[in-house]
Amino acid sequence: MGVNEIVLLLVSGILVGIINTLGGGGSVITMSLFMAMGMPIGIANGTNRIAVLLQNLSATVAFLRKGMLHLKSGLLLSIPAIFGNIIGAMVATEVSETIFKICLSAVLAIILIYLLMGKDKKSVTGGHSLVIHWWHYIWFFIIGFYGGYIYIGLGFLILAITLSTMNLDIVTANVIKGFVIFLSTPFALAVFIYNDQVMWMSGLIHGLGNILGAIVASHWAMNWGVKFVRWFTLFIIVVFFIDLMGWISLQSLLSQML
Repeated sequence: MGVNEIVLLLVSGILVGIINTLGGGGSVITMSLFMAMGMPIGIANGTNRIAVLLQNLSATVAFLRKGMLHLKSGLLLSIPAIFGNIIGAMVATEVSETIFKICLSAVLAIILIYLLMGKDKKSVTGGHSLVIHWWHYIWFFIIGFYGGYIYIGLGFLILAITLSTMNLDIVTANVIKGFVIFLSTPFALAVFIYNDQVMWMSGLIHGLGNILGAIVASHWAMNWGVKFVRWFTLFIIVVFFIDLMGWISLQSLLSQML
Protein backbone atom coordinates (compact mmCIF):
# COMPACT_ATOMS: atom_id res chain seq x y z
CA MET A 1 0.00 0.00 0.00
CA GLY A 2 1.48 3.34 -1.10
CA VAL A 3 1.44 6.70 0.67
CA ASN A 4 -1.22 8.04 -1.72
CA GLU A 5 -3.54 5.19 -0.83
CA ILE A 6 -3.03 5.63 2.92
CA VAL A 7 -3.69 9.38 2.76
CA LEU A 8 -6.75 8.88 0.55
CA LEU A 9 -8.12 6.20 2.89
CA LEU A 10 -7.75 8.53 5.90
CA VAL A 11 -9.09 11.69 4.24
CA SER A 12 -12.02 9.92 2.60
CA GLY A 13 -12.70 8.18 5.91
CA ILE A 14 -13.10 11.54 7.66
CA LEU A 15 -15.47 12.72 4.92
CA VAL A 16 -17.49 9.50 5.02
CA GLY A 17 -17.72 9.66 8.83
CA ILE A 18 -19.15 13.19 8.63
CA ILE A 19 -21.59 12.34 5.83
CA ASN A 20 -22.92 9.16 7.43
CA THR A 21 -23.28 10.66 10.91
CA LEU A 22 -25.28 13.63 9.61
CA GLY A 23 -27.30 11.81 6.97
CA GLY A 24 -26.19 8.81 4.95
CA GLY A 25 -24.81 7.66 1.63
CA GLY A 26 -21.14 8.11 2.48
CA SER A 27 -20.40 4.44 1.93
CA VAL A 28 -20.74 4.95 -1.82
CA ILE A 29 -17.41 6.80 -1.50
CA THR A 30 -15.93 3.93 0.52
CA MET A 31 -17.10 1.26 -1.93
CA SER A 32 -15.93 3.29 -4.93
CA LEU A 33 -12.51 3.78 -3.32
CA PHE A 34 -12.09 0.12 -2.38
CA MET A 35 -13.03 -1.05 -5.87
CA ALA A 36 -10.70 1.56 -7.40
CA MET A 37 -7.97 -0.05 -5.26
CA GLY A 38 -8.72 -3.37 -6.97
CA MET A 39 -11.04 -5.05 -4.46
CA PRO A 40 -13.84 -7.24 -5.86
CA ILE A 41 -17.29 -5.95 -4.85
CA GLY A 42 -17.78 -8.73 -2.28
CA ILE A 43 -14.53 -7.92 -0.46
CA ALA A 44 -15.20 -4.17 -0.70
CA ASN A 45 -18.65 -4.81 0.79
CA GLY A 46 -17.17 -6.79 3.68
CA THR A 47 -14.22 -4.44 4.33
CA ASN A 48 -16.60 -1.48 4.42
CA ARG A 49 -18.21 -2.92 7.58
CA ILE A 50 -15.08 -2.18 9.63
CA ALA A 51 -15.42 1.56 8.98
CA VAL A 52 -19.20 1.38 9.48
CA LEU A 53 -18.76 -0.24 12.89
CA LEU A 54 -16.07 2.18 14.10
CA GLN A 55 -17.87 5.24 12.79
CA ASN A 56 -21.21 4.43 14.41
CA LEU A 57 -19.54 3.38 17.68
CA SER A 58 -17.90 6.82 17.86
CA ALA A 59 -21.12 8.67 16.99
CA THR A 60 -23.15 6.62 19.50
CA VAL A 61 -20.72 7.31 22.35
CA ALA A 62 -20.72 11.04 21.53
CA PHE A 63 -24.52 11.25 21.42
CA LEU A 64 -24.85 9.19 24.62
CA ARG A 65 -22.60 11.65 26.42
CA LYS A 66 -24.87 14.47 25.21
CA GLY A 67 -28.02 12.67 26.48
CA MET A 68 -29.44 12.29 22.96
CA LEU A 69 -30.08 8.53 22.92
CA HIS A 70 -32.92 6.64 24.61
CA LEU A 71 -31.30 3.23 25.03
CA LYS A 72 -34.44 1.12 25.46
CA SER A 73 -36.04 2.44 22.27
CA GLY A 74 -32.80 1.97 20.36
CA LEU A 75 -32.43 -1.60 21.62
CA LEU A 76 -36.02 -2.52 20.69
CA LEU A 77 -35.49 -1.33 17.11
CA SER A 78 -32.05 -2.96 16.90
CA ILE A 79 -33.22 -6.52 17.66
CA PRO A 80 -35.12 -7.09 14.37
CA ALA A 81 -32.40 -5.17 12.51
CA ILE A 82 -29.77 -7.59 13.85
CA PHE A 83 -31.66 -10.66 12.60
CA GLY A 84 -32.20 -9.01 9.21
CA ASN A 85 -28.54 -7.99 9.06
CA ILE A 86 -27.33 -11.57 9.54
CA ILE A 87 -29.62 -12.94 6.83
CA GLY A 88 -28.74 -10.10 4.44
CA ALA A 89 -25.01 -10.68 4.88
CA MET A 90 -25.44 -14.41 4.25
CA VAL A 91 -26.97 -13.74 0.81
CA ALA A 92 -24.65 -10.85 -0.06
CA THR A 93 -22.29 -12.93 -2.22
CA GLU A 94 -23.98 -11.60 -5.34
CA VAL A 95 -25.37 -8.07 -5.58
CA SER A 96 -27.91 -7.17 -8.28
CA GLU A 97 -27.02 -3.68 -9.48
CA THR A 98 -30.44 -3.18 -11.10
CA ILE A 99 -32.43 -4.03 -7.96
CA PHE A 100 -30.04 -1.94 -5.87
CA LYS A 101 -30.52 1.15 -8.06
CA ILE A 102 -34.32 0.81 -8.08
CA CYS A 103 -34.56 0.47 -4.28
CA LEU A 104 -32.08 3.23 -3.59
CA SER A 105 -33.72 5.63 -6.05
CA ALA A 106 -37.06 5.12 -4.28
CA VAL A 107 -35.52 5.75 -0.85
CA LEU A 108 -33.71 8.89 -2.05
CA ALA A 109 -36.93 10.23 -3.58
CA ILE A 110 -38.86 9.71 -0.32
CA ILE A 111 -36.24 11.49 1.78
CA LEU A 112 -35.85 14.31 -0.75
CA ILE A 113 -39.61 14.99 -0.83
CA TYR A 114 -39.83 14.89 2.95
CA LEU A 115 -36.93 17.28 3.47
CA LEU A 116 -38.18 19.71 0.81
CA MET A 117 -41.85 19.72 1.86
CA GLY A 118 -41.69 18.86 5.56
CA LYS A 119 -41.48 21.48 8.27
CA ASP A 120 -38.35 21.79 10.37
CA LYS A 121 -38.81 21.10 14.04
CA LYS A 122 -37.65 24.06 16.08
CA SER A 123 -35.35 22.12 18.35
CA VAL A 124 -33.58 18.82 18.88
CA THR A 125 -35.78 16.54 20.99
CA GLY A 126 -33.57 13.48 21.51
CA GLY A 127 -33.25 11.42 24.68
CA HIS A 128 -36.92 10.53 25.11
CA SER A 129 -38.64 7.19 24.51
CA LEU A 130 -40.06 6.58 21.03
CA VAL A 131 -43.57 5.50 20.08
CA ILE A 132 -42.91 2.10 18.50
CA HIS A 133 -45.70 0.15 16.74
CA TRP A 134 -45.62 -3.55 15.78
CA TRP A 135 -45.03 -2.71 12.13
CA HIS A 136 -41.88 -0.81 13.03
CA TYR A 137 -40.28 -4.16 13.90
CA ILE A 138 -41.11 -5.45 10.41
CA TRP A 139 -39.63 -2.34 8.84
CA PHE A 140 -36.44 -2.61 10.88
CA PHE A 141 -36.06 -6.28 9.97
CA ILE A 142 -36.23 -5.25 6.28
CA ILE A 143 -33.82 -2.41 7.00
CA GLY A 144 -31.45 -4.86 8.69
CA PHE A 145 -31.62 -7.23 5.72
CA TYR A 146 -30.76 -4.42 3.32
CA GLY A 147 -27.93 -3.30 5.59
CA GLY A 148 -26.44 -6.78 5.70
CA TYR A 149 -26.84 -7.18 1.94
CA ILE A 150 -25.22 -4.01 0.56
CA TYR A 151 -25.38 -1.22 3.22
CA ILE A 152 -24.98 1.70 0.77
CA GLY A 153 -27.88 4.08 1.37
CA LEU A 154 -28.93 2.34 4.60
CA GLY A 155 -28.80 5.63 6.50
CA PHE A 156 -31.30 7.18 4.08
CA LEU A 157 -33.63 4.19 4.49
CA ILE A 158 -33.61 4.48 8.30
CA LEU A 159 -34.19 8.23 8.06
CA ALA A 160 -37.13 7.63 5.70
CA ILE A 161 -38.86 5.39 8.27
CA THR A 162 -38.04 7.32 11.44
CA LEU A 163 -38.80 10.78 10.06
CA SER A 164 -42.07 9.80 8.40
CA THR A 165 -43.54 7.57 11.13
CA MET A 166 -42.02 8.63 14.48
CA ASN A 167 -42.33 12.42 14.34
CA LEU A 168 -38.63 12.96 15.05
CA ASP A 169 -36.37 15.86 14.20
CA ILE A 170 -33.58 14.90 11.81
CA VAL A 171 -30.83 15.05 14.46
CA THR A 172 -32.67 12.59 16.74
CA ALA A 173 -33.43 10.37 13.73
CA ASN A 174 -29.69 10.30 13.00
CA VAL A 175 -28.95 9.31 16.60
CA ILE A 176 -31.30 6.31 16.38
CA LYS A 177 -29.91 5.46 12.94
CA GLY A 178 -26.33 5.34 14.20
CA PHE A 179 -27.18 3.23 17.24
CA VAL A 180 -29.14 0.63 15.25
CA ILE A 181 -26.36 0.36 12.66
CA PHE A 182 -23.71 0.12 15.40
CA LEU A 183 -25.45 -2.82 17.12
CA SER A 184 -26.31 -4.73 13.96
CA THR A 185 -23.09 -4.31 11.96
CA PRO A 186 -20.87 -6.70 14.00
CA PHE A 187 -23.09 -9.62 13.02
CA ALA A 188 -22.79 -8.88 9.30
CA LEU A 189 -19.05 -8.28 9.70
CA ALA A 190 -18.70 -11.71 11.32
CA VAL A 191 -20.35 -13.33 8.28
CA PHE A 192 -17.95 -11.54 5.91
CA ILE A 193 -14.95 -12.50 8.08
CA TYR A 194 -16.09 -16.14 8.03
CA ASN A 195 -16.22 -15.99 4.22
CA ASP A 196 -12.75 -14.35 4.06
CA GLN A 197 -14.13 -11.15 2.49
CA VAL A 198 -12.38 -8.54 4.65
CA MET A 199 -9.11 -6.69 4.01
CA TRP A 200 -8.14 -5.58 7.50
CA MET A 201 -5.42 -3.01 6.83
CA SER A 202 -7.45 -0.94 4.37
CA GLY A 203 -10.56 -1.24 6.53
CA LEU A 204 -8.82 -0.13 9.73
CA ILE A 205 -7.02 2.85 8.13
CA HIS A 206 -10.27 4.02 6.55
CA GLY A 207 -12.08 3.30 9.83
CA LEU A 208 -9.69 5.60 11.73
CA GLY A 209 -10.75 8.44 9.44
CA ASN A 210 -14.39 7.48 10.01
CA ILE A 211 -13.94 7.81 13.78
CA LEU A 212 -12.57 11.34 13.43
CA GLY A 213 -15.35 12.32 11.03
CA ALA A 214 -18.08 10.91 13.29
CA ILE A 215 -16.77 12.81 16.33
CA VAL A 216 -16.67 16.08 14.38
CA ALA A 217 -20.14 15.52 12.89
CA SER A 218 -21.80 14.67 16.22
CA HIS A 219 -20.45 17.97 17.58
CA TRP A 220 -21.76 19.88 14.55
CA ALA A 221 -25.19 18.24 14.81
CA MET A 222 -25.70 19.51 18.36
CA ASN A 223 -24.17 22.95 17.93
CA TRP A 224 -25.43 23.89 14.46
CA GLY A 225 -28.90 22.44 14.90
CA VAL A 226 -31.70 20.90 12.85
CA LYS A 227 -31.59 23.25 9.83
CA PHE A 228 -27.88 22.65 9.23
CA VAL A 229 -28.32 18.85 9.29
CA ARG A 230 -31.39 19.10 7.05
CA TRP A 231 -29.63 21.12 4.34
CA PHE A 232 -26.44 19.08 4.61
CA THR A 233 -28.50 15.90 4.07
CA LEU A 234 -30.23 17.49 1.07
CA PHE A 235 -26.86 18.32 -0.49
CA ILE A 236 -25.54 14.78 0.00
CA ILE A 237 -28.71 13.26 -1.48
CA VAL A 238 -28.37 15.39 -4.62
CA VAL A 239 -24.69 14.42 -5.08
CA PHE A 240 -25.47 10.76 -4.42
CA PHE A 241 -28.37 10.83 -6.90
CA ILE A 242 -26.16 12.35 -9.60
CA ASP A 243 -23.64 9.53 -9.11
CA LEU A 244 -26.45 6.94 -9.13
CA MET A 245 -27.76 8.28 -12.45
CA GLY A 246 -24.27 8.01 -13.96
CA TRP A 247 -23.87 11.76 -14.58
CA ILE A 248 -20.67 11.64 -12.53
CA SER A 249 -18.56 8.66 -11.42
CA LEU A 250 -17.05 8.75 -7.96
CA GLN A 251 -15.18 5.51 -8.69
CA SER A 252 -13.51 7.02 -11.78
CA LEU A 253 -12.61 10.17 -9.85
CA LEU A 254 -11.03 8.16 -7.02
CA SER A 255 -9.16 5.98 -9.52
CA GLN A 256 -7.58 9.10 -11.02
CA MET A 257 -6.55 10.31 -7.54
CA LEU A 258 -4.86 6.97 -6.87
